[in-house]
Amino acid sequence: MLGLWVLLWGSLALRGRADTAFLHRAPDSAGHCTYSFTVASPVEAACPEAAGGVPELRAELAALAARLSRLESRERAAGGAGPGGAREPHQVSAAVRLEAAYGELLRAKARLEEEKGRLEREKEELGRRLESSAQEITRLRAGRCPPGRDGPGRDTLRAPGKAPRWEPQPLTFQELQSERTEVPVSRLLEETALGRPGGADSGCGELVWVGEPVVFGRADSIAGKYGVWMKDPEPVPPFTRDTTWRVDAVGTEVRQLFQYEEAEQLARGYPAKVHILPRPLESTGAVIYRGGLFFQPRHSRSVARYDLRGETVTAEREIPGAGYHGQYPYSWGGYTDIDLAVDETGLWVIYSTESARGAIVLSKLDPQTLEIRRTWETNIRKRGVANSFLICGTLYTVSSYSAPNATINFAYDTATGASRALSIPFENRFRYLSMLDYNPSERQLFAWDSFNMVTYPVRLSQA
Repeated sequence: MLGLWVLLWGSLALRGRADTAFLHRAPDSAGHCTYSFTVASPVEAACPEAAGGVPELRAELAALAARLSRLESRERAAGGAGPGGAREPHQVSAAVRLEAAYGELLRAKARLEEEKGRLEREKEELGRRLESSAQEITRLRAGRCPPGRDGPGRDTLRAPGKAPRWEPQPLTFQELQSERTEVPVSRLLEETALGRPGGADSGCGELVWVGEPVVFGRADSIAGKYGVWMKDPEPVPPFTRDTTWRVDAVGTEVRQLFQYEEAEQLARGYPAKVHILPRPLESTGAVIYRGGLFFQPRHSRSVARYDLRGETVTAEREIPGAGYHGQYPYSWGGYTDIDLAVDETGLWVIYSTESARGAIVLSKLDPQTLEIRRTWETNIRKRGVANSFLICGTLYTVSSYSAPNATINFAYDTATGASRALSIPFENRFRYLSMLDYNPSERQLFAWDSFNMVTYPVRLSQA
C-alpha cells in the first residue's frame, strides 16, 4: 500500500519529465526499508556529472522518503507489540469493557438529560400555578376590606402584589367594636306586620305542596359533603337579595364564609369575597338575616351574630339548657343540635333540652340582641326527623334525609300550639339532606343534598 502511494507521488512529481519510472525497494545499512526510483532521461544518453540527476527530483525524493519513514513508524506504533501488529487478548477484553462502559455512560447521560428536561418543565408549571394561587389569595384577602373605607379601590386591590397577612382579632376586642344600631321606624312597622301571620297582605298560609329540586351548584371538595347556602330575605346595603352565601361545613375549624354577587356566580365557583369568622361554627344550622350571619359557635350552646359589613361578632347569647355537640341532633347527626331559621315573622332557633326529653323546642329571637322573646315546646321528637323549617310561624319537619321519596310529615302551629301529621311528598334526589331552610322573600326552600346546592318551590294555601 505504501509503495503505491510512493509511486503515485513519484509519478506526480515527474509528470512531463520522463515517460517511465522504476521503483526499487531494499533494506539499507541500518535495516530500514528504503524505496528508490529509476527514471530514464528522454534527452540525455549519459550523466554529465558524477553526482548526476536533477536537483529538484532528488529533493522531492528525499522528502518522500522522510514522509514514508514517518508513516511506517506510526504504523508500527499503532500495530502494538504483538506479532503482526495484533493486540494481546487481555488488551482486547479491556477495550471491549471500556467501550461497553462508555456506551452505558452515554445512555445514562441521555436519560439524565431527559429527566432534567422533564423536571424543568414541571418546575415551570409549578411556578405558574404558584403565581396564579398567590394572585388569587391576594385578591381574596384584599376583598376583605369593607366598601366605603379609605384605601385603594377594588381594581387596585386585585393587582398583583404582596397580600397583607390576616391576623384574627381577639373576640373580646371585636365585641368592644360593637356600636349602637339605629333601626328605622319603617322597619319596626314592617316587623310588627310580619309578626302577625295571616294578616292583611302577609301572603301567609299553610304549606300544601313542595316541587322537585332545582340544582344551582355543586361543591368540588370533600369539605362540601354537607354545608349551608342561603340568601338574605331582608338584606342591608351594600348587599342585595341576589347576594348568595355559602359555608362548607365538613371539618373541625369551619371559619370560611363565601360571598357571591349572585347565584350564577356560585354555580361557577368563584366567590367575590371570603369572610374569615373569628370563631368556628358548628354544623349546618346557620342563616343570613338583616345583614348578619347567625350561627352556633363550635362546642357551645350559644348563638352568635356576625355583622357582614363590620366583619365582627356583635352579639352572642346562650340558649338555656339547649343540647349541643351531639346531644339532640336531627336523625342524620352532624352535630345539628341547634338550628336557626327565618320566616315571614322573624328569626327562630330550633333545639331541644333535657327537660323537654328530646322533643323540639322553638324560641323566637331578637335579631339584634339575640334575646329570647318567647318559647314553645312541641311533642315532635327531634331525633325522629331529618330536618325542619318554618313558614309563617309554623314548624314543618322532614321524615328522612336519605329516602328518595320522603315526606313533610309533621307541622306545629305556634299560633295555636297544636301539631298535626302531614304527608306532603318531598324528594331527596341525592340521598343526603344535611340542610333545609325557607327563604320568605323567594318563597323557596334552600337545601344542601350531598355536595349539591338545590332549591324547592313551595305552594301555600290561601289564608
